[in-house]
Amino acid sequence: MKEFFKDMAQDKTIIPVFFINGFFIIVSVIFILFSYRNLPPFIPIFNQLPWGEQRLGPTLTIFIPALAALLILIINIFATAITYKKTPLVARMLAAISLLTSILTCLYILKTVKLML
Repeated sequence: MKEFFKDMAQDKTIIPVFFINGFFIIVSVIFILFSYRNLPPFIPIFNQLPWGEQRLGPTLTIFIPALAALLILIINIFATAITYKKTPLVARMLAAISLLTSILTCLYILKTVKLML
């Protein structure tokens, strides 16, 4: 597995993108932790559901988007490591998709928490 990451580490775009991904996920989690005390007991986290109580979840569910973004980041790191040798463009696209996911997740968390404060 070390060989996979060695080839990928020489790329000048993939590694910074993954570090930026981690930064946005860490910012999201830190923002949640600082404002967790002030959040109400139920928050509207499931926005795709119909209007009403189905949209609400306990305060702890605010961590679900950040954990999903972290899972996507981990999966994309391994997928990038596997595909980089054959097709570097696909590996860079996976890194970009992961970056977009983490940015949108960070914005979603910021918007949801700010709405509740």
